Amino acid sequence: MIRNRSMLAAGSLAAVLALSACGGGGGGGESGEATGAGGKLTIACGAMEDLCQAWTQAFTEKTGIETSFVRLSSGETVARLASAKSNPEFDVWHGGPVDGYGAAVQQELLAAYDSPTAAEIPDKYKDPEHMWTGVYVGVLGFCSNERVLGELGVDVPTSWDDLVDPALRGQVSTAHPSTSGTAFTTLWTQVVRLGGEEQAMEFMAELHPNVLQYSKSGTAPGQVAGRGEVAVGLVFSHDCVKYHEEGMAELVVSFPEDGTGYEVGGVALVAGSPNEPAAQQYIDWAISAEAQNIGQTVGSYQVLTHPDGTVDERMVSLDDVNLVDYDFALAAQEKPALTARFDEEIASAPRD
Repeated sequence: MIRNRSMLAAGSLAAVLALSACGGGGGGGESGEATGAGGKLTIACGAMEDLCQAWTQAFTEKTGIETSFVRLSSGETVARLASAKSNPEFDVWHGGPVDGYGAAVQQELLAAYDSPTAAEIPDKYKDPEHMWTGVYVGVLGFCSNERVLGELGVDVPTSWDDLVDPALRGQVSTAHPSTSGTAFTTLWTQVVRLGGEEQAMEFMAELHPNVLQYSKSGTAPGQVAGRGEVAVGLVFSHDCVKYHEEGMAELVVSFPEDGTGYEVGGVALVAGSPNEPAAQQYIDWAISAEAQNIGQTVGSYQVLTHPDGTVDERMVSLDDVNLVDYDFALAAQEKPALTARFDEEIASAPRD
């Protein structure tokens, strides 16, 4: 059943989620055909590991270009790109919130590439300087364990203020915004909805006693909640749907009615890639509807940016969620200082 229009009961996940943005089927297949590009590709991948595997395997099968991946969070990706700037170990960054890509652009770690396939993607999902192209949208939500909430006598949360309930002490799992794009989305959401950095830090300080631990990976809190170790995990909602479908049947998705953030998951060319023609070919393919549709084959139900992407009822309806005005460029600009302040003032503070 649906609670307060934006909440998804665990027993009916597949029945009530609907995509508001796209039409059906395939497309974009020709962009991935082999063009004689050689070499081997290594992808820094910010999606779920099984989706990273599916993407790279499909591209290899389609083109004959041997392609592997390393699964990294956004913060890890930027750090790895920076450490190997003079001799890049990756060719393409695929998946993960684009405010992380913006941080990489500031350090000249990505290169502009105006992919012909990107012409099919709405402008709101593309960097105007062609530094990245969005391939999916994910909405930040609450991934709650209904059994644990019931034992605590707490309702499924429907606002950010619900998370600071003293009854949830040590019962919230979230990642650290320095390493996780998901967690930085959480932090920046507070800046936007509360009207400034000071107010955001006050809220995060209030939430801090209820946080069990700050994980490195942004997807981990959903698993922690699914195992019953906490009552609520802060994740992009499609990750919670995936865990539910994989057997964590006590999980339920809800969205804060007072506003939530979202990610545009991107794909971008790494500056100095030693395999640039093949890397560009990978990007052309990754943007296509053909590639975007692969997510559904492994239980990843992000909203797709390609107009010809396949609709699945398990994709969240963007019209049914109160989204904050998320400025990705500003978020990327403010990220280094804001995450450093979070680490100093919040993450390292005692939970008294």
